[in-house]
Amino acid sequence: MAAELCLLLLLFCGSTISEVQPIYKPPPGTLDFGFVPAKTYDTGAYHEPGPIGILFKIVHAFLYLVQPNSFPQDLIRKLAQQKFGNTQGDYQKPENVVLTLQAIYYEIGFIVSAALGLLFILLLPLVGLCFCMCRCCDNCGGEMHQRQKKNADCQRSCFATFLFVASLIISVGVLCAYAANQHLTNQVRGAKKLVNSNFKDLKIFLNDTPAQIDYLVSQYNTTKDKALSDLNNVGPLLGSRVQEQLGKEVRPALDAALTMAGAIRETKEALENVSVSVEVLQEGTERLHANLSDVKVHLSNTLNDSACSAAQAASTCNIIRNSLNQLNINANFSGLPGVSSQLAKVNDVLKIDLSSLVQKGYAAFNDTPDLVVNQTRNILSDIKNVLESIGSNITTFTKTLPVQKILADLTIYLTQSEAYVQDYFPVVEQYDFYRWLGCLILCCMVVLILVFYYLGLLCGTCGYDKHASPTTRGCISNTGGNFLMAGVGFSFLFSWVLMIVVALTFVTGGNVEKLVCEPFEDKTLFKVLDTPYLLNQHWKNYLSGILFKNPNINLTFEKVYSDCKENKGIYTSLHLEHLFNINEFLNISMYTEDVALKIEHIQINLSKIILLDEIGKENLLNFSSSGIEGINFAAYLTEINKSVTKVDLLSFANDLEARADQLPKGALENALKGHANNIRMIHNQQVVPLEQAMSTLNQSIRLLKRTSSELMVKVKNVISAVNAAQLLINNNASQVIVQETKKYMDTIVGYFEQYIEWVKESIAMEVAACKPIANVIDTAVDIFLCSYITDSVNTFWFGLGGSSIFLIPAIIFAVKLSKYYRRMDTEDVYDDTENGNNGYHKEHLYGIHNPVFTR
Repeated sequence: MAAELCLLLLLFCGSTISEVQPIYKPPPGTLDFGFVPAKTYDTGAYHEPGPIGILFKIVHAFLYLVQPNSFPQDLIRKLAQQKFGNTQGDYQKPENVVLTLQAIYYEIGFIVSAALGLLFILLLPLVGLCFCMCRCCDNCGGEMHQRQKKNADCQRSCFATFLFVASLIISVGVLCAYAANQHLTNQVRGAKKLVNSNFKDLKIFLNDTPAQIDYLVSQYNTTKDKALSDLNNVGPLLGSRVQEQLGKEVRPALDAALTMAGAIRETKEALENVSVSVEVLQEGTERLHANLSDVKVHLSNTLNDSACSAAQAASTCNIIRNSLNQLNINANFSGLPGVSSQLAKVNDVLKIDLSSLVQKGYAAFNDTPDLVVNQTRNILSDIKNVLESIGSNITTFTKTLPVQKILADLTIYLTQSEAYVQDYFPVVEQYDFYRWLGCLILCCMVVLILVFYYLGLLCGTCGYDKHASPTTRGCISNTGGNFLMAGVGFSFLFSWVLMIVVALTFVTGGNVEKLVCEPFEDKTLFKVLDTPYLLNQHWKNYLSGILFKNPNINLTFEKVYSDCKENKGIYTSLHLEHLFNINEFLNISMYTEDVALKIEHIQINLSKIILLDEIGKENLLNFSSSGIEGINFAAYLTEINKSVTKVDLLSFANDLEARADQLPKGALENALKGHANNIRMIHNQQVVPLEQAMSTLNQSIRLLKRTSSELMVKVKNVISAVNAAQLLINNNASQVIVQETKKYMDTIVGYFEQYIEWVKESIAMEVAACKPIANVIDTAVDIFLCSYITDSVNTFWFGLGGSSIFLIPAIIFAVKLSKYYRRMDTEDVYDDTENGNNGYHKEHLYGIHNPVFTR
């Protein structure tokens, strides 16, 4: 029934998804489907026994000593597969004899122990009977006469000590048995809570499964919404992808054209600067030449003064007179050619705004996303209708499945099972009470024997008088001896009964521990159950034969249990893909194929995009033929590299002033210093502006030289790049569009693939997680059978068996010790002169009767 439910539930969710395998798989945006709703199961399939666990470990160690062999997997397989008793000679077959011997060898520890127990059961009552009859004949210590020995006190103390130790060991054993008996009862009484917890988890398992499946189905909307979002943003997504691919050639071409437009403007500015700077330099050098000529004339007149004839000034004046030739201009700008014709042609080129034309090309290319949106509007509408139809089909299909009816039937079945268990549980508790009472009676038998032994030791020890003769012992001492003999009598009466119970529980509980509990814990038991043809001679795999009617499917108890233990989904645990393959049910390929086909039919025409029209190209050609490459850059650079004057006027003025200081104070000195100041003024007012004009001219000439270098080749390269980009848009854009459309399609389909993989993983790991099934098995076997029952039963027979075994030495010591406590009928009498100390006369020699018993 559960398998049918899982099949329907998975079929229900399988109809909503598909399996698509595109050639190209781009990494689509990761979809967040959230977490499948799941409640936490309450059952903790683990039992901690508490302090009594120490006893359980001791019993396990003892069982290991009795049965140290590992779990006999091969032996059990062979025994299960052999047919015993079908014919009369089956047991005599050699292979069966070998198996029997192997089984005996494996069970040899239990067999020997059980044989010793059986010997105990048979011999102890027989020995007790013989002992009783022997004592009735005044033998075996039945004669009420005690021979006196020198070490009597030592013997009495040793017997009392040994009996006390044996009684203590018996007490420990009976306490262990009582603790195990009470532990089992307590666990049975508390098992109801664990049973209810398992039923609660099973109900959660059934109730949460449809909600989980509804969640899986509802997450289709996440996929659909993401796909619709991408479809609504087809411009930014598909259009931007197309634009990005085309832009690898288009943008560099437009950038080059825009750079060339900037170069034209810079060329115009440079030509204007050259024209203005040359005019300024020509006029400035003429004025400077005239001013310097005046300075030389005035200096010559001053040096011709009579003061220069003096001996002190003559040499200085001569030096100054010889340096006057340096006051001349150095650069000559009057012979430089003009650039007016080139400037006129460039101005004609600039009448057309090339930058504006290039920007129009940019704008047209940047409108690609809008073109994609406008040209795909009808197709995208069809795709959206397909996605909506999928959602409608999901809703329609969910209404046709009788999921709720099946769940209701299973819930009723589970409720009935729970009610049956609840009704049957008081009966279990009642029978457990009978068991507890029976075990308590067995413990009370041992306790009764212990009471007699302890009372005998107490009364005998307290009432013993070493000075009293055996015939005159006190009443308390005699009562102690009687208690000891009563304990011996009850030991013979009860010990064989105790050993019967011990033997039966030992063989049963020990084998359950070794053949069920231990192999269940390490999963070797499942390996045996998974043996081919073991449980059914016609089926290779029993579990798959039961569930799928196909025993050839590799479905094992161990794998199912392990998967459920890990809380995997029931689909994975039971390998339900052999009932139906989820990949066949996760199929909406017809929808995704329709979506892919419609996307592939998207036709985008970008021929309306004009990067640069013919006017712009002609404008570039006109610029290349403007003639700037014909400018005599060498002549300009030659004059520019010269200084304005042959000598630095500031240095000349400073030197002139320094030499004037060497002259005697007077008019000559002052006149020379005046000329020095005049030279400085000429430098500041005329030379400095000329140097600035030369710097501007230098920058402009060098810019023009760089621009003119292979200008025609550069312009042709720009035009070629623009033409190539335009050709790509007009003729080859379809290939780029097809490629990017395919990527876009794979992105959309990728969302469905994510949904499929998420559903598969959720069904495998989260939907209908079968941890409650593993918990039920653990509860039944590991907790109830092994931890509650087997451990308690094994501890019970361990304690009771130990007590029963130590009854034997206790019997011996009690019989020996009772002679020293009981009042004897006759006593040994010795002559004082013969023995040197007080002695007792023998009654059969002297006929002296015990006065206490003489009436």
